[in-house]
Amino acid sequence: MEITAKLVKDLRDKTGAGMMDCKKALSESNGDLDKAVAVLRERGIAKAGSKEGRVTSEGVIACYIPPGEKLGAMIEINCETDFVARTDQFKTFCMNIAKHVAANPSLGSAGSGDLLLPQPFSAKPSMTVGDAITETIAGLGENTILKRFARFETTSGVVSYYVHPGDKLGVLVEISAKSSPKVDELKTFARDVAMHVAAASPAAVRREQVDSTAIDAEKSIFRKQAENEKKPAAIIDKIVDGKVEKYYAEVVLMEQSYVKDNDKTVGDLVKEMSSLQGEPVAISRFVRFRLGE
Repeated sequence: MEITAKLVKDLRDKTGAGMMDCKKALSESNGDLDKAVAVLRERGIAKAGSKEGRVTSEGVIACYIPPGEKLGAMIEINCETDFVARTDQFKTFCMNIAKHVAANPSLGSAGSGDLLLPQPFSAKPSMTVGDAITETIAGLGENTILKRFARFETTSGVVSYYVHPGDKLGVLVEISAKSSPKVDELKTFARDVAMHVAAASPAAVRREQVDSTAIDAEKSIFRKQAENEKKPAAIIDKIVDGKVEKYYAEVVLMEQSYVKDNDKTVGDLVKEMSSLQGEPVAISRFVRFRLGE
């Protein structure tokens, strides 16, 4: 396979490695981008792949939480230019779509925006969501795509969200608590967790939720790194185990250092809130949308 300049640039953007290193890795992997990333990581040239910065279009992440904070919806809608994304008309349309998702429990917890298209639009029941998008395209003069949605609902606890300034990154979280006697403190806690998720980009709430295939792949890379560094065979297993623990601390929400206080983990924060509430508090789930991912 021909190693094009674009392919080399894509690998460099994804890993931060030098151009020559990227070109060599692509040659060895026959142009396979994912394999080339693994080659660079084995050599200690690149870290674990990140989706950060891989924004492919303009648009908005919008969230809506009705009064009571037992329900929340988040959506991503793409358009062609940031100019349109910042208009009041586009933002109002996006918020109406988020409200539509919140009002429709049959949608489930998450899915593609295509699922919404045939539904009667909550903001204007005389047309479908698809019709409303067509109308928006005509009004704004740009293609508009309803990409994805998430919807959380709880009977015991709260749902909260955080949208980073610029509306390109959003997080929806569900916190469980049986009676939450100090509800204002619980709401603040939920908001803090959402902000942390936005900043730290965890892969799962707890380590048992991390994909075992991903762990196996990390172990393989860590072992290859140790072998490349000529580490004694007798200690390679310990090195791999140590790096896996560090990996969990980087990708598991409960084990991450809390962004507002690096001396404690998010798990420590949960324990503190449980103590304050006088009952168990748990982070049930989260979803993080970054525009274009």
